[in-house]
Amino acid sequence: MATPVGRIEKEFLLKSLYDEKIPIMYVKDRTEYIFTLDCPAGVELVFRPDRSLGKIKNHSKLALLFNYRGQVVDFNVEVLAQKDELIFCKTPDTLYKNLDRNFLRVDAPSDIKILFTFRGDRYNLAFPKIMEYENMAAEDIMRNFDHKNLIGLMKQIAGLLSNFADGYKIINFKDRKPEAMEERVVSETGKTLFIPSTVGFLPKIDPYPKKRIVTEEIFKRYLETTGIGTTFLDDNIARFLKHKFEDGIYSDAWVPILFHEYVIGYIHIWINKQGRLPFDFGVLDNVYQYAKVLAFALKENGYFDHGKIENEPFAGKVLDISASGLLIACPLGGSLLATLLVDAELTVIIEAPHRTINVIAKIVRRFKDKSAGYLGCRFINMEPEDTRFLFEHLYGRQIDDSDTAFLSGQV
Repeated sequence: MATPVGRIEKEFLLKSLYDEKIPIMYVKDRTEYIFTLDCPAGVELVFRPDRSLGKIKNHSKLALLFNYRGQVVDFNVEVLAQKDELIFCKTPDTLYKNLDRNFLRVDAPSDIKILFTFRGDRYNLAFPKIMEYENMAAEDIMRNFDHKNLIGLMKQIAGLLSNFADGYKIINFKDRKPEAMEERVVSETGKTLFIPSTVGFLPKIDPYPKKRIVTEEIFKRYLETTGIGTTFLDDNIARFLKHKFEDGIYSDAWVPILFHEYVIGYIHIWINKQGRLPFDFGVLDNVYQYAKVLAFALKENGYFDHGKIENEPFAGKVLDISASGLLIACPLGGSLLATLLVDAELTVIIEAPHRTINVIAKIVRRFKDKSAGYLGCRFINMEPEDTRFLFEHLYGRQIDDSDTAFLSGQV
């Protein structure tokens, strides 16, 4: 995922652009231009293009990209003025690296139309809601479970939990709201509250690529929302753990049961017998899978059908597009934006002259400002012929040998 560079690295990169005359790519109307910095970076950047761009309106935004020793970096600049062959721009606040793409985003050509449909079912349910989306691809782990028999499935999972826990509970939020602090933390974050040892500490790091754990920092942020001052956070956590130990709980975990963007309940396991091994991440992996099985089985048995809503195509405003993804703007406050979360997938139809492309796009980031919400999407498994066509349609040139990294999916 794109990450902003730090201040010192930003200054170094801007200096290198001038000192090493590094080419900077800009694409407009399917024409690729190369900029170079004409003087050292200051409060302004002065670019010299390799050919005339014609008149650019002041305050226009230009999306630029360069490659510094194998690291692709992009940034946006605001045009302040044009004079002779030079373009004067405001120095950007941020440069971005670790991109999901090697090619520049461009304005969507006027001769293409793009339609979106939420991939899979959409629901409006009366469960706690989080700002992430849980894919329901549980088929691979269902082989050892009979998801059609819910009572039998619950007994099977109970037997598996007893292999490493002294006690367990499986709680459904359908008929009750989260009340205990642990329930509120799990339901508000969608993450596992994991306490390996009540005489130790909350986890400081989350080892999972897609973060699953309520770390000490996340727990502190939750406590602050309840009105606890920053100077008292450590004492509150210490008392929280001490009370568990005094109640005879030596290892504890609260694992959410996730369905799409909803926390429908949780699995609580604990150890209250001395001498038993505390829970570790291997145990959490197992319980996490059981939670996925439960959610999948409930879906397959029609448990959520009452909340299913109509899934119609929509024409989001495409701000820019590359051959590997696009950026969509959606109105604030609408129900559509509320359901388009990170990791959700969209079916995308790109209608261009002489070709229609059908592809899946995954939402990889969300952000908003005062005017709209924005969704950064990455295309998934696009057909090579479609990739080639879209590339050539957007950039106005054929793919050459320098584009092999792009074609191999390293974008």
